[in-house]
Amino acid sequence: MSDSATSLNKDDLPDSASSTRARWLRYGVRVPLLFWHILIHLPLTLILVSPFGERVRLGDEHLRHRAIRWWSGGLMRIFGFRVTRHGQPLPGAALVVANHLSWLDIELIHSQRAVEFVAKSEISRWPLIGWLARRAGTIYHRRGSTESLSSVAQMMVERLRQGAQVGVFPEGGTTDGSRVRVFHARIFQCAVEAGVPVQPVALRYLLNGEHNPNVPFLDGESFFVNFVRLLGEPAMVAEVHFLEGLQPNGDGRRRLAEGARAHIVRALGHAE
Repeated sequence: MSDSATSLNKDDLPDSASSTRARWLRYGVRVPLLFWHILIHLPLTLILVSPFGERVRLGDEHLRHRAIRWWSGGLMRIFGFRVTRHGQPLPGAALVVANHLSWLDIELIHSQRAVEFVAKSEISRWPLIGWLARRAGTIYHRRGSTESLSSVAQMMVERLRQGAQVGVFPEGGTTDGSRVRVFHARIFQCAVEAGVPVQPVALRYLLNGEHNPNVPFLDGESFFVNFVRLLGEPAMVAEVHFLEGLQPNGDGRRRLAEGARAHIVRALGHAE
């Protein structure tokens, strides 16, 4: 082995060992907090998201929605995220559309505004997250099923007409955050039929001021592996940008989709 190779290995070892120690220290702090959140805060949250919580209002917000925000904000903090919000959620019914990087996206938006999301049916089987999502009003869609898509669209219109905020990720899946894929226009038909505005929401996760590519699922990762890995990651900033609402008009759903995507691309500073 050459002297340069020996020197390189010696230089690398302290950084690697230090990184491993730091990760285990983070687990040592965060795992007990996570168990506390589940064992103590979860039962209280379930009480508050019951029908009782739907009848009680605190200002312009149902107690159930306040409980969802409280739970989600706590979960983000346990994972080491400092959430920063830009802009304001629209009041009343709206179709909320966002770029999609991680399962954390729902928790990030919920930490600021309770939204009834449309999500893939697989999430319903995820431990804890899927069960909580159902209690929060999540609408599940079976991918590849035309029948499921039709019933989900009808349910979305009904909830929007009832005054709810319904959230969806129009890219159709997660990305690595380096770009925003084309939005599926058919999703926006619900806003047209219900006569409600569309609010674009831009999401990003930053480490030392830069986009962190380690937040999305890495190749071959399951939900459990991603969950455990993120629990040990360094502290990060999670940004949520509530952007200017778009009103349905005679241009139709495609123009709504293009306009919402353009707003998010500009907020994230991506090239078109």
